[in-house]
Amino acid sequence: MDAGIEKRTAQVRWERRTQRPLLALAVLFAVAYAVPIVDSSTSRTVTLTCAVAEWVVWAAFAADYLVRLGLAEDRKRFVRTHWLDLCAVVLPLLQPLRLLRLVSTLMLVGRRARMASQIRLTTYVAGAVVGLLMFGSLAVLSVERDAPGGNIRTLGDAVWWSFTTMTTVGYGDHAPTTGMGRMLAVGLMLSGIALLGVVTANIAAWFIARFEKDDVEERRQTEAIRALTEEVRALRAEVAELRAGSVVD
Repeated sequence: MDAGIEKRTAQVRWERRTQRPLLALAVLFAVAYAVPIVDSSTSRTVTLTCAVAEWVVWAAFAADYLVRLGLAEDRKRFVRTHWLDLCAVVLPLLQPLRLLRLVSTLMLVGRRARMASQIRLTTYVAGAVVGLLMFGSLAVLSVERDAPGGNIRTLGDAVWWSFTTMTTVGYGDHAPTTGMGRMLAVGLMLSGIALLGVVTANIAAWFIARFEKDDVEERRQTEAIRALTEEVRALRAEVAELRAGSVVD
């Protein structure tokens, strides 16, 4: 029992200590992923350096998963409850594409961010929106820029397309023509709907909690008024009895 508690404590300590370094590595990944896409004329050395940086970040998250697995009290249960982390670690090994490294890193960053109790829902949703817009724009630009008949050629086009796709507006002035681009569109649309649902549910929960708080306060005041009324009645009865006694005397 003591060993289990010690392992849990070690796992929590590890997660707290590594959270900020892993988030910093995620920022490094974002820069390394964006540079070759935004500037297609970068040298081979820069492109190779960015690719190495992406793999290093992914390797850091993979090592983090293995360490947490080793510190887990019940490893089978850890694997069952953290299967998304495992998929994100294994995904780039199945087919070493940059897009898969992007997806896996986003999944791992999201999983670690949700573990942090100090990150509130609003901050998480805002970060998710910004991250999806940025990476969605870069990803679609990388697969659509050189596609025959494509109309997403610049970063501005990609950002506009990502924004209209996430909000499910879809003006149609820019649209992906490749299979991978359309898969990205589906992912952005589903993510936008999911985030909208989270925001709506959060607002509804806030209103419900506020109404419940007001209702509790109203009931408390009603009970206080009722108790005060009973006390006044009791005092009146006592005064009436005293007056009756004095009249008899």
